[in-house]
Amino acid sequence: MPQTPDDMMSAVSQSLAARTGRSLQEWLTLVQGSGLDPLDQNAVRRWLKHEYGVPQNSQWAIADAAARSAGWIPPTVEEYLDRQYAGAKAALRPVYEALAGAIGALGDDVTVEGRGSYIPFVRGRQFAAIAAAARDRVDLGLRFTDPPDSTRLQPSSGPGQATHKLSLRNAREVDDEVVHLLQAAYEQNA
Repeated sequence: MPQTPDDMMSAVSQSLAARTGRSLQEWLTLVQGSGLDPLDQNAVRRWLKHEYGVPQNSQWAIADAAARSAGWIPPTVEEYLDRQYAGAKAALRPVYEALAGAIGALGDDVTVEGRGSYIPFVRGRQFAAIAAAARDRVDLGLRFTDPPDSTRLQPSSGPGQATHKLSLRNAREVDDEVVHLLQAAYEQNA
């Protein structure tokens, strides 16, 4: 079963002392005494890197824990979606829904996660990510070890952990070829 983001954050947090010389609680005390707003996770991560040379995954774990201890509650997937498909991008929500439906039909071992600018889909590892890339375009990122032949695929480094992407402008474009590409990515990332 794939690890959730909370599981991964917990694993990083538990190994902080070995990797940084300080426990999570010691880091939280330093953040609290720094004068930084613990809810500004970007500022906390920059400070940890600049002042202490803390590695990236550790920065994320410390900043997340500091924000949670200050009362921050991570958004739900639905809240992330509502933010991503608001305003000028609201008309793209049916494209997301068509893709999410096709992905959900691949198997009940798929989990959906939330991120600020895209929605990842995970099996053994992330195999697809959907992003409202522009007001008239959704990008579907797919992770392949052996990409299928398709004129619609473009090499890419995003969204998410994608190796390839394709752009969609309406839900009708979620056709048999897109479903085939989704299936291939799903199978290659067990």
